[in-house]
Parts: sequence; C-alpha cells; structure tokens
Amino acid sequence: MKILETERLLMRRLVASDLDDLYALYRDPEIRRYFPEGTLTLDETREELEWFLTGHPDHPELGLWATIHKPTGQFIGRCGLLPWTIYGVDEVEIAYLIATPWQRQGLGAEAARALARYGFETLGLKRLIALIDPEHRGSIRTAERAGLKFWREVEIEGVRSAVYSISKV
Repeated sequence: MKILETERLLMRRLVASDLDDLYALYRDPEIRRYFPEGTLTLDETREELEWFLTGHPDHPELGLWATIHKPTGQFIGRCGLLPWTIYGVDEVEIAYLIATPWQRQGLGAEAARALARYGFETLGLKRLIALIDPEHRGSIRTAERAGLKFWREVEIEGVRSAVYSISKV
C-alpha cells in the first residue's frame, strides 16, 4: 500500500517479501555504522520486519516503509515516521536509511522533505525531529538539506543523539 511518493521515490508499507532487501540493508556495516546495535542478522531483521508489518499499536499511522526508486523499481531503503517519548515529551522522528549505492544523490533529503510534508499536511503534526549520531556527518547534512535545524543533544537508553527539528510554518 502506497504511503507517499516524490519525483523519484515511492514509500509503501513493507511486506514479508521485502525481507531479503531489508536484510541486505541491515547487514551492511557501512549503513549500520552509526546504529548502537550494529549490523543485524537475518533473524533479527525478520523480527524487526514483523514489527513493521503489524505497526505501532498506539500509532498505526506511523512506521517505517519500503523506499522504492521509481525509475528502476528497486528497493533502496526504508524511511518513515517513528514515535518517541523524549524526557516525557511525545515526538515523531523522521527516519531515513538509503542503501550505500544510492547515497549522495539527494534521495535521503528528498525522502526527509516528503516525510515532513506528510507529517505536517496529512497527519497534522506541529513538529518533527531526527535523532542522529553526532558523528554521522552525512545524516546531519541530509537533515539540514531537508530543513531541520540542530536543537539539542539527548541521551536515550544510554545512547547520545543530536536532535534536529523542524516545525510547521
């Protein structure tokens, strides 16, 4: 089921047959370098995919979605909107993860801008954030290209993150 699309991207709900593509993404050490848990095994990926398939029980409108390159039809990542509670405040995160061969083409920023529009225009959200490892320069540049600005650093479950935010104008 299509969630949203841009000029070059289609974001749709993940399906069980996305497992191999998702696993290729999650086992890539370069892609997972800034994730505290590192690369994932096939079983860990399957478990995460099952969670994506059922969705968040309190926020079914949010989730991580297959990201498809429209000109080629290829699965190139997973992007979406995720709920968080940070220091007692409910937030929604713009999450983007694009496979290495597809990086440096502006696809991450295109996805992030589309997710922001979707969050503001379709879901009626007032603010969105991105949680980024402070050392991950590429992700920070992507967030900034999508209009997010540095807000503060936080520690969530022992992991330090830079929080970038954007508010509805």
